[in-house]
Amino acid sequence: MQKEAMLYEGKGKKLFATSDGNVVIAEFKDDLTAFNAEKKGVESGKGALNCQISSLLFELLAKNGVESHYIKRLNDIDMLCKKVSIIPIEVVVRNIATGSLTKRLGISEGSVLPFALVEFYYKDDALGDPIINDEHCKILGLVKEQGELEVLKAEARKINEILRDFFDKRGLKLVDFKLEFGRDKDSKIILADEISPDSCRFWDKQTNQKLDKDRFRQNLGSVKVAYEEVLKRILGS
Repeated sequence: MQKEAMLYEGKGKKLFATSDGNVVIAEFKDDLTAFNAEKKGVESGKGALNCQISSLLFELLAKNGVESHYIKRLNDIDMLCKKVSIIPIEVVVRNIATGSLTKRLGISEGSVLPFALVEFYYKDDALGDPIINDEHCKILGLVKEQGELEVLKAEARKINEILRDFFDKRGLKLVDFKLEFGRDKDSKIILADEISPDSCRFWDKQTNQKLDKDRFRQNLGSVKVAYEEVLKRILGS
């Protein structure tokens, strides 16, 4: 299947139409952004690593009953996906306190939370993706009915349980991560976007070394080397 017109370009991916109106191709970019794109960079090979990592994790989730837009990986940087209408809510799951959570609530960096915290953020770059609650979601018309928010929360917690256990066995702490969901052609809510070190925080269990995009945010060294290590752990090599 070949790329046709570009439908959308985001911070980390481009989406292309195909000859099938219900299928798109996601092309992963080498671009790096942080702080709502105020900081920008490029690291060759980053896109290919995210494409492979995301493909493997979508396949893992599928085996555990989580439906997503993922169909298959086409090559190093291209993923074939079901076309979905993205719900403009970023669903963030937190297992360990860091980043904005420590700044907002004063919880000490590295504190293990007593339960997985699920937060919603309004997907709007112009507003800086602000944190929102259930009532905000309804006021903004981001969901069609209240029950959809419960679906997002339940799916996020299920995904967290699967991934946290998977990475724990591979010597990594799944600190927190961002998910996006969309509606398919039948209006069913399914997982979309990507699951990669761009959207997840991974810390080594023994050293707490950061193996994710925080390396770019905090000038900690090569992103590619860290992402290669995450891939190595996923493959069990």
